[in-house]
Amino acid sequence: MARPAPATVRSRTACPITRQQILTAALEIIDRDGIDALSMRRLGKALDRDPMTLYRHAPNKAALLDAVAESVLDQFEVDTTDDGDWATQLREVARGFRRLALDHPHIFPLLVTRPLATPLGMRPLATLRPLENILTLLTRAGFTTTDALHVYRALFGFLHGHVLDELQELVERPDEHDDLLRLGLHRLPIGDFPLLRSLAPVLASYDGATELERGLDILITGLTATLPHPDSPAPAVS
Repeated sequence: MARPAPATVRSRTACPITRQQILTAALEIIDRDGIDALSMRRLGKALDRDPMTLYRHAPNKAALLDAVAESVLDQFEVDTTDDGDWATQLREVARGFRRLALDHPHIFPLLVTRPLATPLGMRPLATLRPLENILTLLTRAGFTTTDALHVYRALFGFLHGHVLDELQELVERPDEHDDLLRLGLHRLPIGDFPLLRSLAPVLASYDGATELERGLDILITGLTATLPHPDSPAPAVS
């Protein structure tokens, strides 16, 4: 007569797996090895489950990636407190978004590119909450809903570009002291790219956090100058 399996084994295999466990394990694989490393087979191995059981929670890899991206965006918080200092609050939004991207650099491009093919009302709710929360923040600060939407679009257009650029700031030879060699700019024809080569010291000293603040200075200054706001002084009448 066959001996029964140990209780610990029976309980482990019988315990149903949750969607959150699947997403957590998938994100760990992506964070460590990139999106291409994720497969249902590898995910099943990480969870000690038959990969076929995972399809109950995600019908394919594309759906799984959408769910992982949504779970990452769920970590993004926007303070909607009405304290009147909307510019400072937007800076905190930008800093938080950048931190999230740097924490999950492999998944971040999905947050920018995947929703583009999906109508607004059909996108995962987590991708819409930042929009709703920022609209709330700005309308409470006194902006019209239309102007608040313009601010959101300007802010996240800048953020998406900034973070994607920062994630691509790679160097060819990290231990090299010469800036041209460190960045691989010595490979470029001198006559075709004189200005780019001349910027080697600036490019080599790139600091993502500092560049973010400089960009926000320009963006917020421009928004303050061009968008009407109840707290702004009325234009002088000549």
